[in-house]
Amino acid sequence: MSTTPSYSNTQLFIDNTWRATSRTLPVANPATEIEIGRVSMADTADLDEAAAASLRGFKTWRRVPAFERGALMRHAAQLMRERAEDIAVTMTLEQGKPLAESRAETLASADVIEWFAEEARRTYGRVIPSRVNIVRQIVMLEPVGPVAAFTPWNFPINQAVRKIAAALAAGCSVVLKGPEETPASCAALVRAFSDAGLPAGVLNLVFGVPAEISNHLIAHPTIRKISFTGSTAVGKLLAAKAGEHMKRATMELGGHAPALVFADSDVPRAARLLAAAKYRNAGQVCISPTRFIVEHSVCDEFMEHFVVAAQTIHVGNGLHDGVQMGALANARRLHAMEQLVADAVAQGATIATGGKRREREGYFFEPTLLIDVPPSARIMNEEPFGPIAAVSTFSTYDEAIGEANRLPFGLAAYAYTCSAATMASLGDDIESGMISINHHGLGIPETPFGGIKDSGYGSEGGSEALEAYLNTKFVSEHR
Repeated sequence: MSTTPSYSNTQLFIDNTWRATSRTLPVANPATEIEIGRVSMADTADLDEAAAASLRGFKTWRRVPAFERGALMRHAAQLMRERAEDIAVTMTLEQGKPLAESRAETLASADVIEWFAEEARRTYGRVIPSRVNIVRQIVMLEPVGPVAAFTPWNFPINQAVRKIAAALAAGCSVVLKGPEETPASCAALVRAFSDAGLPAGVLNLVFGVPAEISNHLIAHPTIRKISFTGSTAVGKLLAAKAGEHMKRATMELGGHAPALVFADSDVPRAARLLAAAKYRNAGQVCISPTRFIVEHSVCDEFMEHFVVAAQTIHVGNGLHDGVQMGALANARRLHAMEQLVADAVAQGATIATGGKRREREGYFFEPTLLIDVPPSARIMNEEPFGPIAAVSTFSTYDEAIGEANRLPFGLAAYAYTCSAATMASLGDDIESGMISINHHGLGIPETPFGGIKDSGYGSEGGSEALEAYLNTKFVSEHR
């Protein structure tokens, strides 16, 4: 881009009003390490006001017919599409991903909103045949109430829109705790709903110290449901706190996705598609393939194609033309990548390509492939959340399944094979909430999105996503 794009400070949004606070945090461009703006921080008084506003908003919004809720949501989706170019620039400035990825995320949010706008009209109840004619038995679905939603920085719009759209479709109100490192993208999403005519208090946006906000909102008597996307360690703490207060919770937590490559697959295609998925958003993706479990007889062929794909990725400032992978989001991720590589090499792994930070300004780390990685290495046991792929081999189907299911995570998994029998077995045997075979088809609005085991519970996609935002009420009438 020939001119320096602008970036505005981000404020809180409470009861349909944008407000600045005296306490702020800096927002830096990860490609330059330069401060580009500030984000306002909420205190407990702000949180109480947001919760009170959400209760007032809920009392209004729950009475709006589903047809009208859907129409307003579709208007918000239209605004996101109209503003996609400006929002994409903002996202790249604060998050670091290439402009094409930011644009795709922004446009995809409109698809999510529209999907849930349509689902709002399909929250059906039912009539249960009675044992006696003078009794009518009805099942009704009602919105659970104000929701506290907590979203991360890696997909500042995608993660927030899933929660907001599902909640609004069900008739709930929301207090959204957005990411402090990427606040303006999240604020742009909230602004679209506000400009579409959402009533005051239905959607509120706050930023601040994560532990302070989560402790206060989860315990707040107004909040009836929690939705969190983030690390397993933090998710367990929040789930425990939600349980302490009998709050319903959806948890989309960390993963460590296995990618199984069988000898009967199209190995060059598998390597090419897996490399593209691995290095998307610099590997900062919860469903990113991270453990590559390759059948021994084709491992050399797989690594040859994978290395070529990794080495041809253009790494740089996401605003520049042709860039395919941007900077990591912050210095913490850069340090974590260096530690994971050092540990793997110390335990006998070999660096096939990459393995170090780029010697330039910004938080850039090379697309990396580690081979001959022992199971004891940290990279084989901890979610890397960065551009590092680790390869191990297998000789039998049972060996591959054993390694895929070894860890306590169960969010996503991938496999490549041309055998119909193997495909069917993988669907049964892999322990994960999602598995994509011979392509990468996860995260579509109309399909379930969620994990099992330490990767959480509940869904944030498909018709299943609305279930967590609805209460079931049984009404028995004697005529």
